[in-house]
Amino acid sequence: MLSDEQVVERFVQLRQHQRDGKRSPHKPLLVLSALGRLTHNGASTLRFSELEAHLSSLITNFGPPSSAGRAPSAAYPFTRLRSDGVWQLTHDVPMDNVGPLRTHDVAGGFTPDIEAALRASPGLVNRLARMLVDSQFPETLADDVLAQAGLDPEQVLRSHDLPESGGPVRTRSRAWVIETLISWDRACAFCGYDGQLGDSLVGIEAAHVRWFNLGGPDAANNGLALCSLHHKLFDRGALGIDVTHRVKVSGLFTGRTTAARSVYELHGVELRPRPGATLPAEEYVNWHNREVFKGRPLSA
Repeated sequence: MLSDEQVVERFVQLRQHQRDGKRSPHKPLLVLSALGRLTHNGASTLRFSELEAHLSSLITNFGPPSSAGRAPSAAYPFTRLRSDGVWQLTHDVPMDNVGPLRTHDVAGGFTPDIEAALRASPGLVNRLARMLVDSQFPETLADDVLAQAGLDPEQVLRSHDLPESGGPVRTRSRAWVIETLISWDRACAFCGYDGQLGDSLVGIEAAHVRWFNLGGPDAANNGLALCSLHHKLFDRGALGIDVTHRVKVSGLFTGRTTAARSVYELHGVELRPRPGATLPAEEYVNWHNREVFKGRPLSA
């Protein structure tokens, strides 16, 4: 039987990213869904007919913006994960082709050796899930991704540190966090919220424009101070910034209550750090617009 480390090594390649920080979380999202199924049902097998809508939704919600507004195809990861040696299908079908998956009612699941190792080693599911979510998404999205994949965020995020086979792990700089908060006067760069409890900030966070785990540096020109809400909306692609350093709101974002509709009012707000502080660099703004921001911005 495969050891835990051998199983982890088989999944390490799913953590790799294309050049220039291009996001490709499609296969990891499928693996997370299969891990969720294994946790609840004792087997990872997923019929494409049952999974298609759910996986497409995961990719839409947490993947990069789709080209030309097209809905992402769940067939891409479902068929291509076979090439990574961890996934098998009940019927041999062409890559990326939805038709045969539906016609033959194809199911997919982990290979028998992977499945047996996961069942035999308590905690390995959580360890793999954490490795994948840590490598693909910022902390603001981890809970949402795991929950929608059918996993318990609290259990996964309490799991072991990343194994040595996963390669060196970058650690965030505490000095960068402090510098970023000071640069924006310890207030949200978008809405100005600056809540404190005693002498401690409450709900103000240092945010990377280009995500840290996708090559974004701990640099002054890659940081914003954001309140917890707007940090999450920024990482989900509901909010962004343009090259003139003004906030933009995605036309895909909707709100019905007064609180939610207040997000619309952020559109066009000019970023104003404290005098002498650095604004986000164009290269990081462009990365966020290409890889994170959803749809088109609201009309002026």
